[in-house]
Amino acid sequence: MKSSSEDGVRRSVQPQAAPMRRSLFRKYFLAFFAAVIVPLAVGGIGDAWFGYRDQRAMLSALLRVEATSAAGKIQSFLDGIQDQLAWTVQQAWTADAEGHHRLDALRVMRQAPAIVSITLIDDVGVERLHISRIDLNRMEGGSDRSGDPAVVGVRSNGTWFGPVTFRDGSEPFMTMAMSGNRKAGGIVVAEINLKLVWTVVSEIRVGSRGRAFVLDQTGRLIAHPDISKVLQGTDEKTAAALTRLRDEIAAAGGEATTARNAENEPVVTAMMAIPNLGWAVFVEQAQAEAFAPLYASLWRTGGLLIAAAIFASALAYWLARRMTGPIRRLEEGTEKIGAGQFEHRIDIATGDEFERLADRFNEMAQELAVSRDRSERIARLKRFLAPQVAELVETSGDESVLAGQRAEVVAVFCDLRGFTAFSAHAEPEEIMQVLREYYEALGAIITRYEATLTNFAADGLMVLVNAPVPCADPALRAVEMAIDMQDAIQRLIAEWRLRGHAIGFGIGLAMGWATVGRIGYEERVDYTAIGHVVNLASRLCSSADDLQILVDHAAAQSVRGKISMIALGTRQLKGFDEQIPVYDVGTRGGRWNAVAPNEGSKG
Repeated sequence: MKSSSEDGVRRSVQPQAAPMRRSLFRKYFLAFFAAVIVPLAVGGIGDAWFGYRDQRAMLSALLRVEATSAAGKIQSFLDGIQDQLAWTVQQAWTADAEGHHRLDALRVMRQAPAIVSITLIDDVGVERLHISRIDLNRMEGGSDRSGDPAVVGVRSNGTWFGPVTFRDGSEPFMTMAMSGNRKAGGIVVAEINLKLVWTVVSEIRVGSRGRAFVLDQTGRLIAHPDISKVLQGTDEKTAAALTRLRDEIAAAGGEATTARNAENEPVVTAMMAIPNLGWAVFVEQAQAEAFAPLYASLWRTGGLLIAAAIFASALAYWLARRMTGPIRRLEEGTEKIGAGQFEHRIDIATGDEFERLADRFNEMAQELAVSRDRSERIARLKRFLAPQVAELVETSGDESVLAGQRAEVVAVFCDLRGFTAFSAHAEPEEIMQVLREYYEALGAIITRYEATLTNFAADGLMVLVNAPVPCADPALRAVEMAIDMQDAIQRLIAEWRLRGHAIGFGIGLAMGWATVGRIGYEERVDYTAIGHVVNLASRLCSSADDLQILVDHAAAQSVRGKISMIALGTRQLKGFDEQIPVYDVGTRGGRWNAVAPNEGSKG
């Protein structure tokens, strides 16, 4: 979940769009009119022809700008979703990463409302998580998805886009699938609501009857201002005509061309392709309306021909300068932002769509800077801190929570018995295999109990409960965590002993006040605890036999009545002047009786 402070920052980087004072359509229209007047200055059919060519060129530019803008918006919409989905396939599917995957998926659905559902599939094709806005969520679904078209497509191409479908006969949807940079990250399959595509197309207006529409790679109509035309489907004849029109425009180098539309009306049409999807955005205007200024200008010649020619030339020059300047600044700005200079701002004050587009680019750059800083911050913290400590710092936005402070904590130490003798005779590969199994088992339990792993060395671990994240009844949580640790490791020990390894496992646990906080130097920081309770837990661990969980008096009293304790009397522990009361959790003949007692010696 996002913090309110982060939401506030996000809202603060979204300034209100400047009101549009003059539309691009009016500017283009005036330019077209002026371009027609100039040829009329010399009169005749020849000048009329040049006027027609100029008119067609400007109309082509207008239609191409609209088509390019629409295609850019659609591509940006899908790229944004693809960038968001990339966060869900960054981590490998390990036992302690499932929670992170779920949080990543929920965060992506919050940031991208167009995503209807997310399905995470591991690297062997098994569904691990399904989150949906309209269906039931599934955790550990376990179904084999390796044969799904989305999975097959991703494995072939890296990114896969499915066909457009219509849910309940109204809203268009599309399936997108992609994989992470690493195979272990698996595959994410998302169902996307394409309502934005229909909105983009519906907002395009060229003249009074101009319109835009979108075709997929098969020639099917998937977006149109009149949604009924999309829902009716595209018959073979219409699809063939539209496909032929697309081929004609492509053969003309992308320039606008005159043709007949699906209703057999003469139109001027421009097209812009969306390469990743194989879609094409068409913008068309009726020929009668498109060339109306040319036809009208033929009747308005006369005594003002020379003045009109001078005025048209000046206007064309002025407008061209007004157009090329913002376009050049937009191009330079996008190159810098694309190179990572997110602090760069595009300054355009034309009062039209160029200014609004520049504002959107500036907002995008600021959002990217915020996202980059946050990603770098949390990644840097997780390199040196336990995950929940890093999350706490990121959520609070204040690293002061890591500063040294007094806190009542439960310190848990554990290590293997007989590990020194085992490592002296075993092969390095066998030692690494044992440690890998050992840490995987303990790591999953520590994560489940939301404890803080402060450090580990060889076979020894130190874990804190109640710092830096406070919890209710920390002693009970620590003892239950130690019991689960003993259960898990004893199962491993049974397997190890079958392989001839005489290894045991002991735990020491103490409760008390300590100074907790970060320690280290600028390039390397750890979170730890210092105090009497840490030393006591360490000595109890050293004193514990295999199968034992030794607990100090404070922790034993805190869990009295909840977990049975066996008083072992007092012991003289190294480094302590007085005798220390010691308690044992459970009995050797109880829950761990699958392992014969005293088989493992202290390591």
